[in-house]
Amino acid sequence: MKDKYKFKDKIDPTISGISQKTIHKIIQAWYDSGNAPPTIKPDIPEKDQQLLISQIKSCITNTGGEISHQAKLIHLAMIYINSSEQGKKVFLKILAYEFDVDLDFLSKKIEKLSIIDKETPERIQAEIELTNNLIPPRVTFLEQLSTLPNGFIFLKDMREFLLLHIKEIPRLQKLDNDIHSILKSYFDINLLKLREISWESPASTLEHLINYEAVHEIKSWKHLKHRLFSDHIMFGFFHPTMPYDPLIFVEVALVKGLADNIQKLIELDSEHGNPDDADTAIFYSISSTQKGLRGISFGNFLIKRVVKRISSDYPGIKNYATLSPIPLFSKWLIKHLEEGGKPLCKKSEIEKIIKISDNSDVNKSILMMLKTENWHQNNEITSALRIPLLRLALHYLTTVKRHGKFNAYDPVANFHLSNGAEIGQLNWLGDISENGLNQSFGIMANYRYARNRIVENHESYMTKGEVNVTKNIFKNQIFGGVKNIIIKKESK
Repeated sequence: MKDKYKFKDKIDPTISGISQKTIHKIIQAWYDSGNAPPTIKPDIPEKDQQLLISQIKSCITNTGGEISHQAKLIHLAMIYINSSEQGKKVFLKILAYEFDVDLDFLSKKIEKLSIIDKETPERIQAEIELTNNLIPPRVTFLEQLSTLPNGFIFLKDMREFLLLHIKEIPRLQKLDNDIHSILKSYFDINLLKLREISWESPASTLEHLINYEAVHEIKSWKHLKHRLFSDHIMFGFFHPTMPYDPLIFVEVALVKGLADNIQKLIELDSEHGNPDDADTAIFYSISSTQKGLRGISFGNFLIKRVVKRISSDYPGIKNYATLSPIPLFSKWLIKHLEEGGKPLCKKSEIEKIIKISDNSDVNKSILMMLKTENWHQNNEITSALRIPLLRLALHYLTTVKRHGKFNAYDPVANFHLSNGAEIGQLNWLGDISENGLNQSFGIMANYRYARNRIVENHESYMTKGEVNVTKNIFKNQIFGGVKNIIIKKESK
């Protein structure tokens, strides 16, 4: 027993890509199997690679009894866990190259199919063999790893490490696809439980919120408590194997009307309201927590489930909207203006901008103003830039596309628009934090989920690329010159 703990102490619980919980679970199973420690060195040098390949092959072919097979799996998991960063890359490269589909074998099977008559037993059998051999042998091994204690978490952490090295080793893309498929089936939306997170939730869950918040930093426990008080609520999706660790969570404020400033919602000096007086639920932050589950979407399901829950718990809530960042707007705008793109300014606006900057080039003038230290506190600059920048932001959200014809360039906009939301309002200096000014010059968007138009909005966006906006846009006088938008009347 003493040796057991002595060996345990040698395991680095902070090994990149593998969670401490996963390490200790597999260590326990390894000891329970009664086998000796793995002998492959942490860097998996060339002389050890053939041994590793042989052990993986043995697992795939399932040679030996059930107990020995389980022991081999545990040994291989331990080899990966105890490997250095270089060793982990070697391990993944072996899976990617040595256990991929056999292209020569497939070519022969395809050639054989071309000379066999259709609808014969021989032809059908040949097609079955071809289909079976389209699946890489490593998939069997990955599925076996998933049967270990916390095996799916092991695969999730392995994928998190893998994603860091795809650019360096492009062949890992196929291995990533295999792991992604397995994880997608395991983390099925029907297996997830929606839970409200409160100040009374387990401390480990609350600590995860602080660590995972990706939109608006939670600076301290005091700030977290502020976001869980009275008219602020949080919900998360939890998986049975990770009961205290949310896969994704959303932060909601219950307010009157559309919230237009994030600081007024989350800063410690902001006032809380009475949720019973609120008529609008504002989703102001959605954070995915597991990098190893990238590409497995939970956000759209989470919003729908939370809307249903809030409508049941708070019958006074009639409107649902977000207060969202526009994360790539400043990057796009700087490039747009530097390359001579149209500033979409009216004549009077151009004259005002040029007068302040003393530069006849309006594009350069705008860029100069935005580079001025604390420009957002300069009333002369903000007065000149407010309408032009809001108009450019509307143009950016409705017209600038990324992949293909219909997808908005901005990832947050694309997420909400594809889910059936419409642009309800653009908010000038809605986020004056350093991050907010860097991302979008402080501009934030309200994406409105009008429940009677979600399907209609989703269809028009996905099939025609149309972006729906509400009449609130007229209040800012920013619609002039912006194309590709459909103005919607407010829902009653």
